[in-house]
Amino acid sequence: MHTLTRARPAVLWEHRTYPGDLAHLSRVRADLATDLAGFDPDLVETLQLLTSELFANGVKYTDSGHTGGEVIRALSMPDPATLRVSLSDCGGGGGTPRIPTQRSETEWDWAEGQRGLVLVQNLSTAWGHFRLAPWADLGTHVWAQVPVDPARVPPELRPYVFTR
Repeated sequence: MHTLTRARPAVLWEHRTYPGDLAHLSRVRADLATDLAGFDPDLVETLQLLTSELFANGVKYTDSGHTGGEVIRALSMPDPATLRVSLSDCGGGGGTPRIPTQRSETEWDWAEGQRGLVLVQNLSTAWGHFRLAPWADLGTHVWAQVPVDPARVPPELRPYVFTR
């Protein structure tokens, strides 16, 4: 006789919206720590670093960094062993996130910017992006995911988490 065991359903946290200003980065990080209370502190710190890079890119390279622009943060566990953070900007950047590959080693050593996505790539198990509306510049959605030990997920976590 087989016993069915149910996997934890997907978990979704309520989205958070932030003004497109780097001055709000500390709030973005603090909210993430609040939302992930009970998770492994090292995992939370990794997610904070990933989120900081994605938020900064959304502000720097799009209209989100202009007056009235916003960045929306989504947080989810699509399965019991994966935590995903996603950020959507307001568009106006004219490009898509990419890791530059046309640099020599010396140029990389001297480069001031464009290292954030290298960090995202190295800290996550996967990352990606898509245009929110390919026919119009309505923004870009960038995501990164990290592994989670299902045994260390807070037991009181519900399928939908309201933020405070």
